[in-house]
Amino acid sequence: MQKIFGGLILVCFLASCASHKKLVGSKPAAPNPTISNSEARRNNDKIRKQYSESIASYATYTADSYIARFKTIAVQEMNTYGIPASITLAQGLIESANGNGDLARIANNHFGIKCTSDWTGKSYYKDDDMVNDCFRVYATPEESFRDHSNFLKRKRYAPLFELDKNDYVGWANGLKAAGYATNPQYPQMLINIIQKYNLDQYDRPEGEEQKIKREDRVLAQINNNIGKENRDSIVTNTPKDKLYTVKQGDTLYNISKRFGLTVDDLKSLNSLGDSNIKIGQKLVVAK
Repeated sequence: MQKIFGGLILVCFLASCASHKKLVGSKPAAPNPTISNSEARRNNDKIRKQYSESIASYATYTADSYIARFKTIAVQEMNTYGIPASITLAQGLIESANGNGDLARIANNHFGIKCTSDWTGKSYYKDDDMVNDCFRVYATPEESFRDHSNFLKRKRYAPLFELDKNDYVGWANGLKAAGYATNPQYPQMLINIIQKYNLDQYDRPEGEEQKIKREDRVLAQINNNIGKENRDSIVTNTPKDKLYTVKQGDTLYNISKRFGLTVDDLKSLNSLGDSNIKIGQKLVVAK
């Protein structure tokens, strides 16, 4: 019993050091320029009301019950994209405090993934790098696990998908090297949890032909995402009064005319490679 209790304390401690948490001695979080405190509270109250039934019936997890609940989806994501199931489960345990953190309970967000310029779903606001940082809300935990895989399909993580899908040590170190986490101990945190709970038992090797086919498919998807990170960074650091949210019927042409820009100006300001835009997407509209 003492061993189990000690394990729970360890994971909860590690959760407080998750990649999106601030380290001791870091600067206080800056205000989010895109939303006021009252707007954030109203939005969060709306989310809590909408999901009140699932929040009220939410079961508290232990590390073991969390693993039992989500190991199948982690294996599915591994087989589809090549991310070791052990890595996905370890990150979920850390980021969600064994599934018991606010984001997991209220927003079904198990990996602390924030809103980006192309996110059109619901949002939940919580202090992190900024006061009232915007986090994604999912209808189910499974959606969060799939979005975690999609989030990693970015240029900075591309070399990781060339690793064997059971190389959790390579993935743990590669995530830190690619900038996923600021905590210098993050790779060892992942490795410790994987070894403590034998999570590598869910990892599977793959044949050379299987690996080549998977790499080709995933790397092609990553190529399609190139430029997305630049747009996310631009929007995050742009004041609210210089942003425009795309509405139904909008085109780059009519938006550019509305704000006295050319289409090329608009593309350049937002690092857009083409003229495709989505409803709900935020665009920078001032130089």
